[in-house]
Amino acid sequence: MRFVVEASHPRDRLDRLALVLLTEAGVPTSRAAAQRWIEAGRVLVNGRAGLRPSASVPIGAHIEITPEPPEASSAEPDASVTLRVVHEDTSLLVVDKPAGLVVHPARGHATGTLVNGLLARGGFARINADPKDPAGHLRPGIVHRLDKDTSGLLVVAKDASTRETLKAAFAAHAIEREYLALVIGEAKEATYATLHARHPTDRLRFTSQTSSGRRAVTHVRVVERFEGATLVACTLQTGRTHQIRVHLTEQAGTPILADSLYGRAPRDAALAQIARELGRQALHARVLGFTHPSTRAVVRWESELPPDFAAALEKLRATKRAT
Repeated sequence: MRFVVEASHPRDRLDRLALVLLTEAGVPTSRAAAQRWIEAGRVLVNGRAGLRPSASVPIGAHIEITPEPPEASSAEPDASVTLRVVHEDTSLLVVDKPAGLVVHPARGHATGTLVNGLLARGGFARINADPKDPAGHLRPGIVHRLDKDTSGLLVVAKDASTRETLKAAFAAHAIEREYLALVIGEAKEATYATLHARHPTDRLRFTSQTSSGRRAVTHVRVVERFEGATLVACTLQTGRTHQIRVHLTEQAGTPILADSLYGRAPRDAALAQIARELGRQALHARVLGFTHPSTRAVVRWESELPPDFAAALEKLRATKRAT
């Protein structure tokens, strides 16, 4: 994996830099693993190995990282995880993920995830880990993700061929994805095309207010208006981490209701109460469609709003319908 160091990257320590570069590339790992790879000569700076994890790195340096081969899947089956599978065949399955469910094991979530639940169902192989992904042993079959508190449709591959075909379709922006979001303020129909990168001071967040990063495009359509809030449909042309949440906050100025990371508390007391009762960002992956990797047929699914989101919407219709 090859990178060029930019001004926004941490440059005081090579291990921290490697960690950020891998995270931005969608293959996060631990700092201990990054240090181990540096010491093993798997991290080169301008072609040179043998640097210490504490070494500083200049802007413009060329970094080459060769991760260690992934481990066999270490995720354990967990039959207590309840899953709603809306489609399953020999190649893949589509899950309607509830809000609050983490997609795969990670720090702080060793079990109780969607992957743990899938392993307990049967027909989902441990060997389906991506050899190009240093954390593939923790997320077999996962080709895209939804945030923990985002609900909706997610496709999971059952074999390596399906996984690679779906990954290529996501990379080519050939997947149909539409989300419903309830936002604070008066949204407008627009297309937001920006660069997208990790926030320079808050590593949990991403930002569109950057001079470097990856391209991100979100199309926003107004569905229903209320006093102080709007229901919008967001179609993804690209799929960056937190993309919709970032664009609706930074570009549209209409953050998602009850988004604790990017949003704000509504000034209106009734709307603030609805947000507290919802307790998670009002974002739902409603539509998922693509060309099936095996049959080559065009397939498409729609998911109804979950009860918590639907209840928030009904309260708005009762008290805040726009005139």
